[in-house]
Amino acid sequence: MLSPTTSTFDMQKKATLLVSALMLSSTPLFAAMPLVTDDTGTQGAGHGQIEIGFESTSDKETEAGVSCKETGGAISATFSYGLTDNIDLVVGLPWEWDTVKENGLKVADENGIGDLALQIKWRFYELPDSGFNLAIKPGLTIPTGDENKGFGTGKVSGDVTLIATREAKLATFHVNLGYSRNAYKLDEISESSRKNIWHASMATELNVTDKLRAVGDIGIETNSDKDSDTDPAWILGGLIYAVNDNTDLDIGIKGGLNDAETDTTLLAGVTMRF
Repeated sequence: MLSPTTSTFDMQKKATLLVSALMLSSTPLFAAMPLVTDDTGTQGAGHGQIEIGFESTSDKETEAGVSCKETGGAISATFSYGLTDNIDLVVGLPWEWDTVKENGLKVADENGIGDLALQIKWRFYELPDSGFNLAIKPGLTIPTGDENKGFGTGKVSGDVTLIATREAKLATFHVNLGYSRNAYKLDEISESSRKNIWHASMATELNVTDKLRAVGDIGIETNSDKDSDTDPAWILGGLIYAVNDNTDLDIGIKGGLNDAETDTTLLAGVTMRF
C-alpha cells in the first residue's frame, strides 16, 4: 500500500498531467502578441516574421482544506512566411514548465518542449475601400512534446479558425470563431476530456500614438474537462510599441473571468519582420 504522501503525489501528478494537456490543446496559437484573437494580416510574398513570446501563469484553488497552487509558463518561437501576398505558412514551437505545490509542498515540477504547430493563413476575401477582410486558418499539431509530463497530446490533432478584421483610422477590430479536435495518447486524459473544442473571441487595437497601440481581448471556449460544465472565459489588456517599422515590443496581462480559466497570465514578447 502506498504511503499517504506518495498517494497524494500520484493523485496530484495525474491531475497536473490532465490540466496541462487540456490547457495546451485548447490554447489558441499565433495571434499577434499579446493578443489571443488573431487578425487577417499576412506577411506578403517572400516576407517573413519571427515572434518570441514569454508567458507566466499562476492559478490557486482550495478544496477540502487543501490548497493547491500551480505556476508555469512558456517561451515560444513562431515563424511566419508569406507564400503569396495573401497566404502565410506559420510554424510555432514552445518550451514549457509547470510546478504544483500542495499546502506549500512541491508535488510536481516539470519542464520540456511542447508540441509543434503548423498552420496556413489564407486571407480569402477583401471588401474594397472598407477595411473589412476575412481569413481562414487551418492547422495541425505534431506530437513533439512529452505527453507523460503534460507538455503534449501524444497524437496529431487539427484545428481551424475563421477570422474577421475591420480596420479603421483610430482602431482595428478582430473576431475569431475556431474549432479544434483533441486527441490524446494517454488513456486517463483521453477518457476525461472532450474531443470537440469551440473557441470564440474578439479584440480591439486602439491607435494611441503613431508608435503605441493599446489592445483588449475577450473570449470563451469549450471546457476540455468532461467533469466541468463551466467554459473557461478570459479578458486581456496590453500594449504594443513599434520600435521601428520592423520591430514591435509587447506586454499584456490575461485574467480569468471564472474558476475554469487560469487566474492570471503575464505576457511579453518581441516581433521582428524582414
